[in-house]
Amino acid sequence: MSGIMGVQNLNSQPVSYQYLEKMVDILAHRGPDGADIWVEESVGFGHRMLWTTPESLIEKLPLVNQAGNLVITADARIDNREELIPLLKLPERPIEKITDSEFILAAYEKWGESCPEHLLGDFAFAIWDKRQQSLFCARDHFGVKPFYYYYLPNQVFVFASEIKALLCLPQVPRRLNEVRIADYLALMMEDKAITTYQDILRLPPAHSMVVNQSGLNIWSYWTLEQRELQLESNEAYAAEFRKIFTEAVRCRLRSAFAIAAHLSGGLDSSAITCVARNLLTQEGKTQLHTISSIFDKIPECDERAYINAVLEQGGLIPHYVRGDGIGPLSNLNSIFQYEDEALLGPSHFYPWTINDAAKKLGLRITLDGFDGDTTVSHGTTRLSELARQGKWNTFAQEVKALSPHHNVSHTAVLRNYGLPQLRDLAKQFRWIAFAQAVQKIHQYFGISRKLLIIHHGIKPFIQQILQRWHKQEKSQKSLISQIPLVKRQFAEQIHLEERIQTLDNSTQSPLTLREEHWRSLTQGILVYTLEQMDQYAAMFSLEARHPFMDKRLIEFCLALPSEQKLCQGWGRMVMRRALDGILPETIQWRGGKTNLTPNFLHGLVHRDRQILDEVMCNKLESIEKYINVDFLRTAYQRLISADDKASNDDSTVVWQAVTLALWLDHKQVML
Repeated sequence: MSGIMGVQNLNSQPVSYQYLEKMVDILAHRGPDGADIWVEESVGFGHRMLWTTPESLIEKLPLVNQAGNLVITADARIDNREELIPLLKLPERPIEKITDSEFILAAYEKWGESCPEHLLGDFAFAIWDKRQQSLFCARDHFGVKPFYYYYLPNQVFVFASEIKALLCLPQVPRRLNEVRIADYLALMMEDKAITTYQDILRLPPAHSMVVNQSGLNIWSYWTLEQRELQLESNEAYAAEFRKIFTEAVRCRLRSAFAIAAHLSGGLDSSAITCVARNLLTQEGKTQLHTISSIFDKIPECDERAYINAVLEQGGLIPHYVRGDGIGPLSNLNSIFQYEDEALLGPSHFYPWTINDAAKKLGLRITLDGFDGDTTVSHGTTRLSELARQGKWNTFAQEVKALSPHHNVSHTAVLRNYGLPQLRDLAKQFRWIAFAQAVQKIHQYFGISRKLLIIHHGIKPFIQQILQRWHKQEKSQKSLISQIPLVKRQFAEQIHLEERIQTLDNSTQSPLTLREEHWRSLTQGILVYTLEQMDQYAAMFSLEARHPFMDKRLIEFCLALPSEQKLCQGWGRMVMRRALDGILPETIQWRGGKTNLTPNFLHGLVHRDRQILDEVMCNKLESIEKYINVDFLRTAYQRLISADDKASNDDSTVVWQAVTLALWLDHKQVML
């Protein structure tokens, strides 16, 4: 993890060294091991260095090539170095003496603007091409490394790892982007370009950009494709997963220092911890540290039984933090000194406390199981797929196997995944298939055929006819009414309904498990969460590494047949099979994971009650333009009256409004 920044004056004026110094200084937390600036006429780069990999100890950035016609600043870890060595003209040195920025620069010299297509890893970089008089920038496939920019045509282009660095320049406005506020309040974070600041943008993941006197051009260099992989057996799929997953972890162990793993006791963090420990042991390297959140006050959230199952295998140095020691509002003033946007998730304080512990231990790199659920997929949409295909026998077998793993009834699973497909058959006038499905559901689940026909055949059929008659009336039903927290006048002003219809496809049911899996891997909230994870680490001069965000692993998992994702009632079956003998059995065959909502609610209503009441009583003025205050106050009263048994809807509404109000109060952003 490092910090990058740069300025290109498009009016040919010389770059101010003073402003670059300010940008470098304000990102000191990203790289305490060194700082440097390069300036040549109308272009200037800056860099903050955090030593992590062995090569970074000898790295000097910004870097000018031998010919003097290319300059790079980068925050990068390149994972396919061995593969690139024979393809590139690199310095005559051992590979362990060649830095990642040299690999990127050599790739640009060989492939030009196509170079990101040949790179694996996490990266954000900018290259000044003196020959072309252009600035080339790129960001990694999933957006692990951040890249923010401001562009004023014919005047200036400025970029940085964090928004606060851009705001050092007087040309960059500090204005609130109300569209982003509306997206946040609507829980619709699908726009991968905008930020909370007007005209400050993000380079989307898997995108490149060129800036020159002619303007700014952005394009996608890679897209995640939906394809199917066919191997000969379950064992073959498991072996391939184990190979790719192990390599994803191995790449992220390249370090000059000791490493910590966030160990929660779940399947994902445990898998990474166990594989990383085995790799380090095989290579005779320092033992892996683990940092785990424990919950003495809220025992229903405590995972120590599973954490200990991993630790008992040996080869680990355990550390613990109190997950119930602070609340979700406790340290926002400290966080907002670093975090540039208010759009925090309600679990933000867990990585904060874990990263704080890692910093105090003198560590620089953390591994986590971030979004393994999404990468591997629980595969429950396979149930809908089976019902849609008329494979009710297999559907019933999976439902009955799945129910005990997650402590849900057969009827509840049928209601969510089977009956909607039955209704669709009626709406499509497929009466033979409908009758066959009714018979199968009656046979396997004992539900009355008469009730199935009435409630899931006749009623949907009649409703569809009525909807056609009242099509105009139906089309006028506003999506905004489904988001009562957002003030209607504000929603109409920024055309929120149109944005949701354009950007959010979650209201459209996917036809296949693979389509649903692809959607989850390409959603905007994934990008935003990765950016937050970067900032939570950067606050403590750490680099967060996410093995489940490996491009090779994601492509492999997406291509798996549906039965490798859900089989015999087990989600993520391929991963469970692959890690047999590596994971403790108690974790390998866990059905679900602990719900941390009780700790969040207790923290919000009790530990942070004074802050909560202060905001609700005295600090809502800044957000009255955006929210329905009456609705918020009603939710707040229900929340504090229900104590720790409040609904998720009420706690989410209050959390969103309160954090937004606190952030606006802290940042004093101009409208």
